[in-house]
Formats: sequence, structure tokens, C-alpha cells
Amino acid sequence: MEGKGAFPFRLSPLIYHVMTLELPLSRSNLWQPRRQLSERMELAVKAIFALFALVSIATTIGIVLTLIFETIEFFQAVPLWKFLTDKQWTPLFANAQFGIFVLISATFLTSVIAIAIALPLGLLAAICLSEYASPQVRKWLKPGLEILAGVPTVVYGYFALLFVTPLLQNFIPGLQGFNALSAGLVLGISITPLVASLSEDAIYAVPRSLREGAYALGATKRETILAVVLPAALSGIVASLILAISRAIGETMIVTIAAGQNPRLGLNPFVPVMTMTAFIVQVSLGDTPAGSLAYKTIFAVGMTLFLITLALNIFSFWFVRRFREKYE
Repeated sequence: MEGKGAFPFRLSPLIYHVMTLELPLSRSNLWQPRRQLSERMELAVKAIFALFALVSIATTIGIVLTLIFETIEFFQAVPLWKFLTDKQWTPLFANAQFGIFVLISATFLTSVIAIAIALPLGLLAAICLSEYASPQVRKWLKPGLEILAGVPTVVYGYFALLFVTPLLQNFIPGLQGFNALSAGLVLGISITPLVASLSEDAIYAVPRSLREGAYALGATKRETILAVVLPAALSGIVASLILAISRAIGETMIVTIAAGQNPRLGLNPFVPVMTMTAFIVQVSLGDTPAGSLAYKTIFAVGMTLFLITLALNIFSFWFVRRFREKYE
């Protein structure tokens, strides 16, 4: 064992064999507690994430069940046909009427005006950012759009009431102080960053090879955008549009402040109207007794709003999946 040179003193072969055999085992034993601690921490993190996911799911289920049960109680007192066929919405009056299409028409009116503003502005901004802007310009403009999307909607509401409406009254005689036009215009401005940001992501994700192939065939930049890039990004653009429509339908403060609270059936944008969300705000102020029929109308309106947005989301998922299969 003198030739080994591992120890300065003489060892018996048996002792040397045992010592050299135990060294790697002792090294692995040192790391074993750390590995066990890491595995326990990973399990704890997974359990916390699972708990948060369950809380989110349970909250969603609780909201839906509350809407269902309260809506059933409402329709036990008000027939469904009356809810769908009445021409007026006066649940707080003595001679109550429950024509939900009065609120739906106002919601539809403000949403159409908003989309008419947000779609061209947002799409043009997305094309400019993804196809024409330099990386430095895109680096500054894209976060600016996303910050604009975070402006509180109550600010937009008073902007519509105190600036946009007086401005429009200079050009539209007879325009009332509360009207659907001002609310819809400002609502469109508020959702434009959403359309622009999501559409820009969809356009920017189009493979560069598609553009280069169009250029190789002699297409100009404008022709490439219209004939190649936009069709390839259509699924993402439509998804952003539907998400913006859902946002417009569910918007509360802008339409409550600027459109007024006068429920009327029709599509006149120059007069005060009441949307579904504005009515929910009105009843939720505390003047209506809890448990009364008038109070239960907010759940019927909320269920109607929920079903409309759910239908839009289902259509969005179907449309995106269909066109993704086409272009992949």
C-alpha cells in the first residue's frame, strides 16, 4: 500500500478498501437532505397554486349559481314571455314592465358606436406598429398603448360628459347632455388600445417567410399586408375584436356617466339611454329593498349579460380554432 500515496502512514488493505468505499456514500448522504427539502418546497408551491386555482373555479361557480338561483326566483314572479316582449323597462314603477330589449338595444347601440371607432383605429395602429414602425418606435409606442388601456373608466366617463358632449353640441343641434353618441365614442377610444395591442401581437406573429414569399413574387408592401399578413393573422384579429366587444358590452362607468339613465327602446344615439350595466348600478345604489322583485331584476339582467358575453366567447374560440387549423 506504500505505492498508493494516498495516506502518509501504512494501512491494512481491509481498512483502505472500507474507507475508499464509504467516501462517495458519505458525499451522497450530504446532498440527500437538500434534495428532500427541495422536493418538499416544490410540492408546497404546487399545492398553493392548486389552491388558488380551486378558489378561482369555486368563485366562478358561485357567481354562476347565484345568478341562476336568483334569476329563477325572478321568473317565478315575471313570465319569460313578458320579459322578452314588453316594450318598456320600468321595474321600479307601480305599473312595472320588464322589457329587457329596451336595455339590450341601448347596450347594442353604444357597443356598435364603440366598435366603429375602435376597429379601424386599433387595426391601423397595429399595422403601423408591426409593419412600418422601427424597433425603437415600437418599443416606446406599444407600452404607451397598454398604459392607455389602464386609465380608469370613470375618467373616460367624465371626459365624455364634460368635453366630448359640449364639443358635439356645437355641430349637432338638439344633442342632449346625456346621449349614447358621446358614450359610444369615448367607449371606443377606451377599447382601442385593447384592439391595437392584441391585433399587433397577432400580426407580428405571422411568419417572416410568408412576407418574403410575397415579396419574391413581386408584391408591394401594401399588397403583402392586405393579401398575406392580414388573412394569416385573421384569427387573432377577430379574437381581439370579440374581446373588445365583450369589454364594451360589460362597460359600466362610461355609459352610466355619459349616456344617462333613461330607458327607452330605439337606436337614436342623440338621446339619453340606459344600458344593462347602468341599470345594475342604479338598482345597486341601495334605494331598492333587498329581496324585492325590483331588486331581483339585477340578477335577471346580469344573467342576460352573462349569456351574451358567453356566446361571444364561444364564437371567438370556435372562430380562432377554425382559422388556426387552416393556416397551420
